[in-house]
Amino acid sequence: MRYKIYKSLWLIVFSLCISVTMAHAQEVQITGTVLDETDMPLPGVTVLLKGTATGTTTDLDGKYSISAPRDGVLVFSFIGYDPVEMEIGNQSVIDLTMNPNTSDLEEVVVIGYGTAKKRDITGAVSSVNPNKLENENPNSVQDILRGNAAGLNVGLSTSAKGGGSLQVRGQTSLNAGNSPLLVLDGAIYYGELADINPNDIDNLEVLKDASAAAVFGAKAANGVILITTKKGTIGKPTIKFNANAGLATMATFPEVYGPDGFVSWREDVFKSINAGGYDPFEFSDPRTLPSNISLEQWMAYDGSSGDPVTVWLQRLNMQPAEIQNYQNGNSVDWYDKIFQTGFRQDYTVSLSGRNENFNYYWSVGYLNNEGIIIGDEFETIRTRLNLEGKVNNWLSVGTNIQFAHQDESQVTVNWNLLRTLSPWGSEYNEDGTYKWRPNDEQSGGTHPFYDRSHIDRVDRDLNINSTIYANIKLPFGFNFRTNFTPRFTYYEYFNHQSANHAEWGQRGGIASRRQNKTYYWQLDNILTWQKTFAEKHDFNATFLVNAEKFQSWDNTMTNNGFEPHDRLGYHNIGGGINPIISSNDEYSTGDALMGRLIYSYDGKYSTTISVRRDGYSAFGQSNPRALFYSAAVGWVFSDENFINIDWLDFGKMRFSWGSNGNRDIGRYVALSDLNTGKYFYERPSGELYLVNQLYVNRMQNTNLQWERTESFNLGIDFSVLKTRLTGTIEMYKMSTRDLLVERSLPDFLGFNFVWDNLGQVDNKGFELTLNSTNYERNNFIWRSTANFQLNRNEIVSLYGDLDENGEELDDPSNGWFIGRAIDQIWNYKTDGIWQLNESEAAADYGVKPGDFKVVDVDGDGLFTNADRQFQGFTQPRFRWSLRNEFVLFNNFDVSVMVYSYWGHDGSFNQMKNRDGFLDRTSSYITPYWTEENPSNEWARLNSSEGGAGGFSVYRKRSFIRFENISMGYNFPKQLTEKANITNLRVYGNIRNVGHFAPQWDFWDPENSGPIPRYFTLGIDVTL
Repeated sequence: MRYKIYKSLWLIVFSLCISVTMAHAQEVQITGTVLDETDMPLPGVTVLLKGTATGTTTDLDGKYSISAPRDGVLVFSFIGYDPVEMEIGNQSVIDLTMNPNTSDLEEVVVIGYGTAKKRDITGAVSSVNPNKLENENPNSVQDILRGNAAGLNVGLSTSAKGGGSLQVRGQTSLNAGNSPLLVLDGAIYYGELADINPNDIDNLEVLKDASAAAVFGAKAANGVILITTKKGTIGKPTIKFNANAGLATMATFPEVYGPDGFVSWREDVFKSINAGGYDPFEFSDPRTLPSNISLEQWMAYDGSSGDPVTVWLQRLNMQPAEIQNYQNGNSVDWYDKIFQTGFRQDYTVSLSGRNENFNYYWSVGYLNNEGIIIGDEFETIRTRLNLEGKVNNWLSVGTNIQFAHQDESQVTVNWNLLRTLSPWGSEYNEDGTYKWRPNDEQSGGTHPFYDRSHIDRVDRDLNINSTIYANIKLPFGFNFRTNFTPRFTYYEYFNHQSANHAEWGQRGGIASRRQNKTYYWQLDNILTWQKTFAEKHDFNATFLVNAEKFQSWDNTMTNNGFEPHDRLGYHNIGGGINPIISSNDEYSTGDALMGRLIYSYDGKYSTTISVRRDGYSAFGQSNPRALFYSAAVGWVFSDENFINIDWLDFGKMRFSWGSNGNRDIGRYVALSDLNTGKYFYERPSGELYLVNQLYVNRMQNTNLQWERTESFNLGIDFSVLKTRLTGTIEMYKMSTRDLLVERSLPDFLGFNFVWDNLGQVDNKGFELTLNSTNYERNNFIWRSTANFQLNRNEIVSLYGDLDENGEELDDPSNGWFIGRAIDQIWNYKTDGIWQLNESEAAADYGVKPGDFKVVDVDGDGLFTNADRQFQGFTQPRFRWSLRNEFVLFNNFDVSVMVYSYWGHDGSFNQMKNRDGFLDRTSSYITPYWTEENPSNEWARLNSSEGGAGGFSVYRKRSFIRFENISMGYNFPKQLTEKANITNLRVYGNIRNVGHFAPQWDFWDPENSGPIPRYFTLGIDVTL
């Protein structure tokens, strides 16, 4: 009886469980209507079942219908509106109203020594979010920035280390540095960007105008890049592991001659060298002579005897080793000996977390990249520790510590040898060692591995950059923060060039050691005040007291003539007979005071005023300090009652003015310095003895002062069509005065130059940034970002020297001309190639058919400065970039990046076919001029420049680069959660996919050298 009762109860419980399970698993039809903030139907809203790819969109009446389980959650999303999540439960009808998204305007932006709401920003600031570029596997900070911030130009480095130069809004200086100031986590950063792991970066801001950058005063004339690293987030501790590996392959490299092409080309070389002065078929293969020329006649041209093939090759100036290899059929593919497919690997693991009183982020990364040139390798270990603890309600302390160790000890092969080396040279000696000169001829190049095999090198860098800070909350909205930022670097370079080397052995081997230590610190005391009155008056004030000190110690020792041998290399520098010891210690100090006020009324009207006074020890004693100002206003006109435009979501106008300085010069250029030296003096008896000397090496200038850049900026920020399209327009003009230049001096003064403040350079430009959501429907989203920029500069004044007409004189020796751009080309102009029917006219200029026709402007038959012309510009006339992002099924995403530089020229002197000793080396394959191929672009081999020596041939370097295609896939949460994995992502990308350059078809138009293409696969795991 009891058994039957238990059985019945078990059956009832089991039935209830099955019913509940079936109820949860049963799908129901959910319908509803979605309205906007004005209670109007909202079509096109994406309705997605959370955690799946199941979804639909609302129709023109805002209605939708979807099948979903009762325990599911629906996610409603639409451009310009905050997403909404709704649990289904027992509901069959779910109606809702969506609210416009205003969070972007309330976003807090880092602006230097503080933060401000994006709505209140009055300066020109571009933000780049590295998290959106994770699929692209950026190896450096430059990879993150390239093409993603209008107004910022990022150079392209093709080495294993990567990176590239940075320039904001064009060139403002003639001799001083033009690189922007770097600020890392609120403190000025003088280290290498290669020390910063891109995986550690949370956000990047580019401050472009004087108002935005004014808080950094005398260091900010070239713009500022703010780098903010990651911190922990609320929740359980998070472990994130990123690993990727890839290949670097050759993308662009002009071909060189192979074995057969080399001999045919060398035949044309000697025909061109001896143009009009050689016998028929004198340099041709005797085995292919025409019937009307006998072998005896051919041999009699120079009275040769013996093997005809050997005679022929000797006439082509091929060396005995080359001739022997030719006859034996032994050739070398030097391309395979110099280039490789480089392997690249990058690993980062991080631990982060945050609670009410403690915030931490710790990462360790290892990067090892091989380039496409053998021996090009970069290895670094980087770690970062960000800690912040809340001691009590008014005090918090923390530290940001960055450690990096770089190793570049590998010796890179000289890839330029590829053009020089003969394919018929010998790679090895008889004993199997590398042959120093493969064709036994001095100008024929050395074996790519020979020097490398005789070098022992250590090239390492150790850098520690840290910030220790305390933050104190004070009454009445005040806050005080003090930052102490010490930086320590240690660099060592040991190099031994073995005496076993055929050339270095004559010096008994060469060894050197260099060790450099740098210690830098800065102290920032920052007082801020933030207060809101009557809910409309917002005040944000910042005050700074700054001090800094730099000191470095640099020791170098070299020696040669090691006896009895040099096997200990740089481990026994004292073993040589010619020791040279030198040192270079440097010291500088700086200080600053700064104040900034940001005031906003009702979120519509805002103004920013700042003033900063800087001191720096490198300037003359009469001008140790300088004062810089800025002012800016902003107006959110879309909030005005009289502006009622349906399609306008947000509109803001900004105007700023300010001045900043540039101190990027040597630390002692304003001072005279005493140099010592030694020389041998001969007595009347002929005896030589060593004499010490002491002399003044540099002329002082006590009046040297800051280079000062004043700028105006007009900007418009906008959002239209429910934030479907957002963007920024910037127009600016900058005037740089008191340029820091090396002014030339007459020789009789005893100095060649002196650093001085002279002249003025103006820059003006236009920038446009657009962000659009082109399509957003169920399971598919397409977004685009476009940037466009142009910059024009002009030299307004130089030294102030006037001619007899009262016009200011130019500086032709440096290529600087009043009223012209810094980068404008001033040179002789070419007008095609002299052809056969123009031989008499060509002879008047000392050249022949096949040589370049240089324009004689004044027609006097000579080439002087009067014949030089302004032709084009070496910097792009405008730049643009376009990024398209696609999201499919909420798990799979694809991005495509294209950028372009357009309208600039570059010297293309390969067209002159005068590259090296063509009668003794190899060459790139070019369509050179011959009588049978009368090119009007490419000169004959070994062409002559005549009286126009030093002219250049120019071509447009305009290009469009398909920079990146990347893909990523997020595994569904249902799968990853079973393995206790928060997020699992795989991704891959191809960088430098290809380029289009209509007039530049020899090298890559952006970088005249071997250009790599990268293939990468990676995985991201978050626990």
